[in-house]
Amino acid sequence: MHVEKNVCDSIIGTLLNIKGKTNDNINSRKYLVEMGLRLELQLEAHSKRTYLPPSCHTLSRLEKRSFCDSLHGMKVPLGQSSNIGSPVSMEDLKLVGLKSHDCHVLIQQLLPMAIRGILPKIVRHVITRLCMLFNSICQKVIEPTILDDLENEAIVILCQLEMYFPPSIFDIMVHLIVHLAMKIRICGPVFLRSMYLVKRYMKILKGFVKNQYRPKASIIERYIAEEAIKFCTDYMLETEVVGIPQSRHEGRNEGKDTCGVRVVRKDQCEVLHAHLYVLNNTDVVIPYIEEHKKLVKSLNPWANEKWLLIEHNRTFLKWFREKNCGVRF
Repeated sequence: MHVEKNVCDSIIGTLLNIKGKTNDNINSRKYLVEMGLRLELQLEAHSKRTYLPPSCHTLSRLEKRSFCDSLHGMKVPLGQSSNIGSPVSMEDLKLVGLKSHDCHVLIQQLLPMAIRGILPKIVRHVITRLCMLFNSICQKVIEPTILDDLENEAIVILCQLEMYFPPSIFDIMVHLIVHLAMKIRICGPVFLRSMYLVKRYMKILKGFVKNQYRPKASIIERYIAEEAIKFCTDYMLETEVVGIPQSRHEGRNEGKDTCGVRVVRKDQCEVLHAHLYVLNNTDVVIPYIEEHKKLVKSLNPWANEKWLLIEHNRTFLKWFREKNCGVRF
């Protein structure tokens, strides 16, 4: 959980150049010059100001707005995550106040869609591979045979990130990506060791605190009071359950159903005519139609084509049902 959050914060902070969270700063550029790497990114001094040349991961203001717009207007299914558009600041073009689960959903599912068309293909491809790696690691069912492939994929992704991002992004949290596949082999799937439930329950307990000098006593008293209320509501009708959030769709599906179109009911004769029309225009039934026409013509050799058509339409439906009892189309 913490690896996902820190990696997500590092990447988004570097892409959006968020002050205090970006890894592309003056010290990173100086370090590149000392190592003799990417000399085209070295600092440039202009009239008492230091200019940082744009890198391959640098976004223009228009690209930052496109990135923030895609996240601000994104809708997710009920219960998948919180409103992902609320941490997006359209004025400052940055993401603030991301929670651990927000980063979990963002780096696994939403980030690849948000960066489409706003980064060079090589950088976009590496970030997408990183998101797919986290998504594969967090699956509920993982084949043990693919753990070696996931470990090799993590090593390749880190090498590619080192090619395009500044060196300061590679702290201990980013390095821990290499060991995630090995931890699955030793400890089992990630979702069995997830801390999201614990963190959410800790938030509930922290909300019980009303006296900052006696936090433990506040938690105990509020918890006992809530348990007593829950016990009492079990014996009361038409009461809301304490502690369970109400669905936004609660009450919207009650009452008489409404339709957007007018419902027209047909009588039995019109239904039979429609059934006959469908049968006459179905490829599966064509051999039966030809067989029935031959049968009618053999019984009435003097009849013309018009009479055969009328007689066929009159008796075919009954004949077909008797011949194919139990067959439904």
